[in-house]
Amino acid sequence: MSQQFEVVRLAGALGAEIHGVDLSRPLDADVVAALRAVWLEHQVICLRDQRLDDAGFMTFARAIGEPVEYPFVKGRPGWPEIIEVKKLEHERSNFGGIWHTDTSYLERPPAATLLLARELPPHGGDTEFASGYAAWASLSEGLQRTLRPLRAVASSAKADVTKTREDRIRTDGRDEAPKAFEAVHPVARTHPETGRVALYVNIAHTVRFEGWTEAESAPLLAMLFEHQRRAEHTCRIAWRPGSLTLWDNRCVLHNPINDYHGYRRVMHRITLSGDVPR
Repeated sequence: MSQQFEVVRLAGALGAEIHGVDLSRPLDADVVAALRAVWLEHQVICLRDQRLDDAGFMTFARAIGEPVEYPFVKGRPGWPEIIEVKKLEHERSNFGGIWHTDTSYLERPPAATLLLARELPPHGGDTEFASGYAAWASLSEGLQRTLRPLRAVASSAKADVTKTREDRIRTDGRDEAPKAFEAVHPVARTHPETGRVALYVNIAHTVRFEGWTEAESAPLLAMLFEHQRRAEHTCRIAWRPGSLTLWDNRCVLHNPINDYHGYRRVMHRITLSGDVPR
């Protein structure tokens, strides 16, 4: 299969920019397959200057996987799977403004997230990404042996992350959304497509290890959270209008940087159906 586009790596651990693909035009099956392969290899890919309406955005998402609705915020009119991730001029907290993997508190967290830049501040608003593969691989063999049998409890109700949702729930929240979700997942997650192992905890949602108290879990979790975001595990994407980023939620954490108070930032997001972590 020939690759019909250019791949430019962003960092050693993860990330690539894709040049030479126009998502507003129908994509051949071989191009979709090649894009998917590059995404699985690099974990995060960014395609610049994509002129997509909601229908075009959804068409590409469906080529990669099965779009699903977000449990806390309503979708755009006519497009329930597309939500607005936004911070307005008067707001101080940004949506999801903490290191996390999307909705890991669900029994079947999404496999992937697509984010399309619509309106951006004149500066700031970048997103950092961190590789769960790199975080796992750089742990000592002894700690890996300790962590392999452990499972961790994830909750949507951790105080720091609920604060980052407050503005959007107030303006766009679902009336029927439950107050909290909770799920238990392996700390060492094996990717269902690549077979690689990722460290699968995150500071936004992981509250404790299964069978441990929160107090007992806190020191080890704090060490793992700090380890995940070491610079050599990360890459960073500076957005431009029309930038579309696709990341693998099964092995990638992200952190939207909140450094643009007084300005508006509006992104459109789609998440894709995933499996039960193993």
